[in-house]
Amino acid sequence: MKVLIYIALFLTPFTGFSQDTVRLNTYKYPDFRTMDTALRSTYPFVKFEVNNYKFYSKQSKNFTDFYNKLMTIVETKKGKLNIYHIGGSHIQADIYTNDVRMNLQTKWPDITGERGWVFPFDLAQTNNPGNYEFSSPNKWKGLRSVNHKPSKYGVDYGVLGAMITCPDSVITIKFKHDRTIVKPPFNHVRIFHNIGEFPYWMHFGGDDILVVNITNNPEIGYSDIYLTDAVDTLNIQFQRKKSRAPELEIYGFILMNDDPGISFTSIGINGAGLYTYLGNKRFEEQLMTYPPDFFAFAVGTNDGNTTFAKFKPGVYKRNLEKVMQMVLRTNPNCALLLTVPNDSYYRRRYLNKNIARERTVIIELAAEYNMAVWDMYGIMGELGSSKTWRNNKLMRNDMIHFTHTGYHFKGDLYYDAFLKFMDQMELETNSIN
Repeated sequence: MKVLIYIALFLTPFTGFSQDTVRLNTYKYPDFRTMDTALRSTYPFVKFEVNNYKFYSKQSKNFTDFYNKLMTIVETKKGKLNIYHIGGSHIQADIYTNDVRMNLQTKWPDITGERGWVFPFDLAQTNNPGNYEFSSPNKWKGLRSVNHKPSKYGVDYGVLGAMITCPDSVITIKFKHDRTIVKPPFNHVRIFHNIGEFPYWMHFGGDDILVVNITNNPEIGYSDIYLTDAVDTLNIQFQRKKSRAPELEIYGFILMNDDPGISFTSIGINGAGLYTYLGNKRFEEQLMTYPPDFFAFAVGTNDGNTTFAKFKPGVYKRNLEKVMQMVLRTNPNCALLLTVPNDSYYRRRYLNKNIARERTVIIELAAEYNMAVWDMYGIMGELGSSKTWRNNKLMRNDMIHFTHTGYHFKGDLYYDAFLKFMDQMELETNSIN
């Protein structure tokens, strides 16, 4: 019977619906969507039955708007959706988030989308996502908002919370996709750099003949490069205009194209908490240039990585709400997914009871803002479950981070929960037609 329902869901054309008909808080999700049901036997400790989007309100205009916009793109093959996922070291490595990216960009024919934001972490001497690579013959200095505090180093960080700088008069940076089945080409590159008049000329090697226009935004600090044809590699040479020009500063790249579909940007800095992103002065103004339609919050592991006495749930709640409000100012219709951090141990030996306190805060804010919760803590089995996951080779010995197998499993869970939400919305569509 369940198979027949799923067939009906995908054969029924999208017609749109009123958000007043959507009963988000009463829907009963199946345990599995695309994941192999044999996983219940492989990992009997995993609570697959809570792997879904939990709503605490009957409706959510923002999630309904997101769903309608996505299905319009699927039907018309026109338009873009920007998805963001923010966190700490779990996200900087971009393992499970890249799995989700690949799934979303290959699910629907002819709507592959674009790559979105990337940052040369390898040039900053820290771990780079495995799905792309930056290289340069120049020597760079890397700064990250966790290790190099804005107040001490005088850096106004942006969305990605990192910056690289180089003093050379001639500088080369190369980009290429790597170890991913999704490699969206791009004909529009946005480079975030020094604020003010940009002190460098830019050349693009053999692709110079494709460049039709370069514009500069001195107030926010970025340049847009437009190409006649899409490419999948980048080779930029920066040449200093004046001998006393300031050092080149790079805060990130956005790789765009004219294709319909989804971009999926992961924002992660090792050790980052909500306080980190609140300290990034240019976060909101940069986000405004490429506003989100869906924004997943996976920030809390580092905020709660302390003793029970030192953790202040009220501070965590205020910080989370401030970041939520920043995002909503860039797009008031953005759907916000608040994810509960995974179970972890404090200093490898103490049960971390702060995660459950963070979950309480997250649920309160989700109810207040009519948004959704993805409860990784509950899926794992709640307090102390990270030891079980470690014993089953899904978590590392620090019982904070996952193994590669664990991250890929987490990506499967995340994507399955997303598809369950899509089925829920589609089912509501069918019920009123």
